[in-house]
Amino acid sequence: MLELKKGIDILAEIGGINSPEEATALFESKCDRKNLEKLGKITNEEALVKIANAIAMTDPDAVFVNTGSDEDVQKVREMSLATGEEQPLAMRGHTIHFDLPQEQARIVDRTFYIVNEDEDVSVLAKKILREEAYEYVKDHMPGIARGKTLMIGFFSRGPVGSQAALPAIEITTSTYVMHSANILYRNAYDHFDRETQRAGLFLTNIHSEGPNRPEDLPNARVFMDRSWLTTFSMFCTYAGNTLLLKKGNHRFAVDLATYYHRGEELSEHMYITGLTGPGGRKTFFAGAAPSGCGKTATAMAGTDFIGDDLARLWIAEDGTLRGINAEFGIFGIVQDVSLESDPHLMNCLREEGAEVIWSNVLIDKDKVPHWAGNGEEHPKRGINFQGDWQEGKTDEDGKAIPLSHPNARCTLRNNSIGNYSEEVGENPDGARIQVVTYSGRDSDTMPPVWVAKNPDHGVVIGASILSAATATEVGVTGVRRQPWANEPFIPGPLSDYMDAQFKFFNSGKLKAKPIMAGLNYFLTHGARGGEGTGLLGEKRDVKAWLGWLELRVHGEVDAIETPIGFIPKYGDLNKLFAGIGKEYPKSLYDKQFSFHIENIMARIILQEEAYKKERTPPPTLFEVYEEQKRGLEALKAKYGPVVTVEQLIEGAWK
Repeated sequence: MLELKKGIDILAEIGGINSPEEATALFESKCDRKNLEKLGKITNEEALVKIANAIAMTDPDAVFVNTGSDEDVQKVREMSLATGEEQPLAMRGHTIHFDLPQEQARIVDRTFYIVNEDEDVSVLAKKILREEAYEYVKDHMPGIARGKTLMIGFFSRGPVGSQAALPAIEITTSTYVMHSANILYRNAYDHFDRETQRAGLFLTNIHSEGPNRPEDLPNARVFMDRSWLTTFSMFCTYAGNTLLLKKGNHRFAVDLATYYHRGEELSEHMYITGLTGPGGRKTFFAGAAPSGCGKTATAMAGTDFIGDDLARLWIAEDGTLRGINAEFGIFGIVQDVSLESDPHLMNCLREEGAEVIWSNVLIDKDKVPHWAGNGEEHPKRGINFQGDWQEGKTDEDGKAIPLSHPNARCTLRNNSIGNYSEEVGENPDGARIQVVTYSGRDSDTMPPVWVAKNPDHGVVIGASILSAATATEVGVTGVRRQPWANEPFIPGPLSDYMDAQFKFFNSGKLKAKPIMAGLNYFLTHGARGGEGTGLLGEKRDVKAWLGWLELRVHGEVDAIETPIGFIPKYGDLNKLFAGIGKEYPKSLYDKQFSFHIENIMARIILQEEAYKKERTPPPTLFEVYEEQKRGLEALKAKYGPVVTVEQLIEGAWK
């Protein structure tokens, strides 16, 4: 069991501020009159002491309090241009930020949970003991803000007033980080005291990039203090390592849901989107996928986009599953975003009207951004994440430097996106979630879509996600397990998190249970009897898979029962593909939905062996795996290693 406020508070120990009176005295010495007045409107004493300790530890030359007013938001934009953290582009409201060439993604090798001696963490996570973390922070963060302005912002992770929203403080020397926070999160300065009282807590984030030199990167660290809900980030600039309102605070939200609201709330690495079905009905989906595996594209495929990355889920009093987006914007990968695949997003990126921060794309001589896979003609030279670039340029190892980094991003507000549903997205009651999906990057095993038989099987789909490594993490290669696509962000043992999942989806309070499904966009020709690594489908196919799930949850299509769940019938999919203007030959359906038994069995065995290493995993997991293996073995015994859809229909495995 995670215990809050256990062990020394590292920030308080280093800052040395212990009372509101001491905090006020420090504010008076460090803040000008205007910013002192801004802090004076915050009455939560614990928050004021936290802020004072951050100031005392980092020792900035000045303090700026961001209230979210038009004046303050504009001031942050101007400061970011003045410091050079961003540069203006040709289109009004667009800027470019370049991270250090050596820091283009999350530094997972230097990201740690701060733990007490008797606390367990996930076997897939890194931890550091409290005393060791204290010594590191004490050695590297005092005085890190000298010569800089320390900015303080008050935000809400979710619509203000929602029961699942969490208030948070962002403290940083980076104007780019604060500018990003102003776009991605709802400012809660005017509501902060009320929100902290409602939630009973707040999250604290402290960051400084320091001198921002490559030689400082070996000292870069991201520490997350689970007991004190405080993050420390030093010597880094990439938003995934610095804007800790995002993945840092998501980790705390996972902890809070797992240990303090088990069976009542979940905090997930999920998109939320709505699809318009027959008769104009709206059906909302929440879906997990690892970064770089199609989560944003899936979210954008909906008619009523809510969010593309982080979801807070809870069971409402009426027994429905509700969800809110913790964010109010997207920090989205731009590689392969094109007019054909992502028209709503492309309108924001190529037409005036949206405020956009670009990162690590190519900027041409006319100050226009370009990126790989956008379907446009590319310039032969420009400035990108490695500096001056020209076509054919190679790195020190002779490897071609791409036009843009595979993890290049765009940051913009949701309400700039044409299919964003502000009515639902900003409603504190959230969206009613009726479909939950899980997907990874799977080239050779699972079909494009299948529905779990029951909540237990649905939880196991989430527990079984595998994914090829993507450019979102530094130093990660190969194919690895990504349970619930939330694995990098689950602090505690996976068995605790899994138990919370089983309890939540089987809760007697959840009267209107969602259907739970697997998605896989990455099957290749080579894995299904053809040649090469080309995909059997394409991005726009997601509309057909989601369309089938929308019909399925309303009982309007039948399905084929298999040992792993229900798969679509060809005729239903053929109609849905026709609806998106695409032919869907039966031969393609047969390739996508035939079962390669040995691959699926190997997947199950891999997961079983891995989960047996966990401390007390729920036995339900292994019961589901055993049930699936029995059915698959029966199929193989009768039909051999490859089973066609027609053979699945015969039901010999039952």
